[in-house]
Amino acid sequence: MNRLQNLTIDGERLWRDLMETAAIGATPKGGICRLTLTDLDRQARDWFKIRAEALGCNVVVDSMGAMFARRPGQRSDIPPIAMGSHLDTQPTGGKFDGVLGVLSALETLRTLIDAGYETFAPIEVVNWTNEEGARFAPAMVSSGVFAGAFDEQWASSRTDRAGVTFSSALEAIGYKGWQPCGEHPLSAFFELHIEQGPILEAENTAIGIVKGIQGIRWFEATIQGQDAHTGATPMHLRKNALLGASRLVDRIEAIARGHSPLAVGTVGLMEVKPNSPNVVPGEVFFTVDLRHPEVSILDALEQEWRDAATEICASLGLSFEIKKILDQQPIQFDPECIRCVRDAATSSGLAAREIVSGAGHDAGYVSRVAPSAMIFVPCRGGISHNEAEYASPQQCAAGAQVLLQAVLRYDRLLSERLA
Repeated sequence: MNRLQNLTIDGERLWRDLMETAAIGATPKGGICRLTLTDLDRQARDWFKIRAEALGCNVVVDSMGAMFARRPGQRSDIPPIAMGSHLDTQPTGGKFDGVLGVLSALETLRTLIDAGYETFAPIEVVNWTNEEGARFAPAMVSSGVFAGAFDEQWASSRTDRAGVTFSSALEAIGYKGWQPCGEHPLSAFFELHIEQGPILEAENTAIGIVKGIQGIRWFEATIQGQDAHTGATPMHLRKNALLGASRLVDRIEAIARGHSPLAVGTVGLMEVKPNSPNVVPGEVFFTVDLRHPEVSILDALEQEWRDAATEICASLGLSFEIKKILDQQPIQFDPECIRCVRDAATSSGLAAREIVSGAGHDAGYVSRVAPSAMIFVPCRGGISHNEAEYASPQQCAAGAQVLLQAVLRYDRLLSERLA
């Protein structure tokens, strides 16, 4: 155990990797725009693949584009302990969301190799495809297929707003792999991530021991009215789809506030047609994101917003269609994996507290098929999905150190159980 505790990641090396990859898709305001399955995503994937192979890892890509970089262990017959996250970003994303998890996992491998430390089980670094869902909805689609939550044919046929399918975009960047998605057993999965909220920073706590993830439901809605001339159509004869959508946006806000303090509801994307200054909008497409840790409250939120759509559209002579495209139940992570994270934080001398994730993560789906847990580090102001997103070099290094120690603790449990 002493040798295990003496292993220390190189925080400066990790920070250099974070800044180097931040140049791929860098924005003028200091963030990253690296949407999934674009050429910029391909560049980041190539960067990761080159560095993993330089460490002697075998890199396998599955049919949904997920990348698995494996370092062998003493027992090749045991499924690997995996760690990782994602390299895609939001259109105005930051340098740390997802990327920290992948690069910290890569740094963990480097540390093991530098020390000549041979693990019992193989160790893998994973880069999941389309975690963000910014280009292809829903989010976390490749880990969802991996865990059996989504049908692969359905996921591959998802289109972006330009009509490009997930499958064709994946093939275009050369990352549609030969391994069927989901046919890649794991002994466990650990994901390091920035908190994306303000709690850890407010409490001056270095590490969040993530117990689980709140439930998430995503909807796509289309309201149909009638295009009409703005000058020639009296107000009382209009069928204004944007008016209906606007009232629903306000109502969704009120519905979420009605289930405070934990419920959240968001309309984050809207498209208005024909989008002309002198045409009454005849169609509006928008998305709705509802979240809460309890299924019963999620059910209530969904029913209330559906009822609101019926009421508002009927009063304005509009029709509507709602499609639920994501229904992730509240998740509880594996107690043994959580204990490994807790012990890792303690042995590293870092202040830690238990926390529930407000955001969805790939670990949520992976937990359906492998024991899983997450590690959070603070981010400044709790800001994420924003170019101003920031975690300090010290905070990133602390998270990576806990990741290393948690993985090694789980590896030791496997060796005691299976040796």
